[in-house]
Amino acid sequence: MGGARVVGYLPGVSAGVAAVLALGGAGGSGPAGRGSDRAYVVATSGADTATAVFAVASLAVLGAPRSGVTVAIAELGGGNGPAAGGASTPGIGLAGMLLVVVLAASLGLVLLVTVGDRYLSVIRRLPRRPLVLCVLGLLVALAVGFAGTLGGAVFCVSAVVGLLPPRVGARRVHLMGVLLGPVALG
Repeated sequence: MGGARVVGYLPGVSAGVAAVLALGGAGGSGPAGRGSDRAYVVATSGADTATAVFAVASLAVLGAPRSGVTVAIAELGGGNGPAAGGASTPGIGLAGMLLVVVLAASLGLVLLVTVGDRYLSVIRRLPRRPLVLCVLGLLVALAVGFAGTLGGAVFCVSAVVGLLPPRVGARRVHLMGVLLGPVALG
């Protein structure tokens, strides 16, 4: 939970970082990538929920959004409450934001308990290579569609960089550190 609290306040750091921290830095009990699928799903779900709570708290207390969702909430008027030191604006407010987080977390918990094991068994049976190629093709199309040729090129270079950590026995989430510089400067 401590890792989720930290990433909830730090911009540019994901809940995946908190999940890796919760799993001992390497994805479970063994070397990178050899941890339990169930443990990873549970740790990631918990980290996502805790990160959402702390991101909302950060928005309310600091008045600064720390994730894409809190940017959207702030634009809807939820980020300028009295706790943030600004004038109150019509919007969902802190209580509304926390209510939404609690409802979403409750629904996520119910779904995790009821369909989580079946989901993992279905995913394990899918042919991995065609699935990965389809997702990769969709991501390339989205990158080119939204950011043009340059965006597609940056995506391809990023994909190659993303292939390196498993080759050296590390987890991909450690690449998130590259965001800290631009976030600190921006």
